[in-house]
Amino acid sequence: MEALQALTSRESVSPRHLGPPAPSAAEREAAFRAAWAAPDHGALRPWRFLVVEGEGLHRLGEVFAEAARRAKPDADPAVIESAREKALRSPLLIVAAAVVKHEGTKIPPIEQIIATGCATQNLLNAFHAMGYGAMLLTGERAYDPGVKTALGLAEGDHIVAFMHVGTPGAERPEKRKARPELAHHVRSWPDSAARR
Repeated sequence: MEALQALTSRESVSPRHLGPPAPSAAEREAAFRAAWAAPDHGALRPWRFLVVEGEGLHRLGEVFAEAARRAKPDADPAVIESAREKALRSPLLIVAAAVVKHEGTKIPPIEQIIATGCATQNLLNAFHAMGYGAMLLTGERAYDPGVKTALGLAEGDHIVAFMHVGTPGAERPEKRKARPELAHHVRSWPDSAARR
């Protein structure tokens, strides 16, 4: 798949429509190399990608369930089960995190988080170019300190996304939203400086 075709044809595929197989070890390595090509002011490589599959998905489900119980001790059991199942939606889940450095660098935290987002987007596009589907999700668990601790992240680190990856099913529905008009988001400056 050509680069521009891959970029313009990529769309999020709901984990409900992702099944096995997940990308192979060689395909993952190639995708992570694409992630490492992201723009990165100061070459800090602030991103961390935690690969979760197999039994790890069930363990992560328990982490999510416990976080839901902590957040609302009197929650309905169905709410706890729903939290648990969020980790089990696809054959491969990659936690994208920004490990922000404060000491010994002048690079602002926001630039490190953006660099992690760029690396995550490269990873997403690489999987798409290989024919896999993926979707980035966050939700309450991405901001839960207990989830970060369970994943080996520090309090000041940021979970950018939970990336679900797999093979898209044949019954996947058509994309619901048309892409917006470019003119709405791309303008010349200073002519359009006052318009939103």
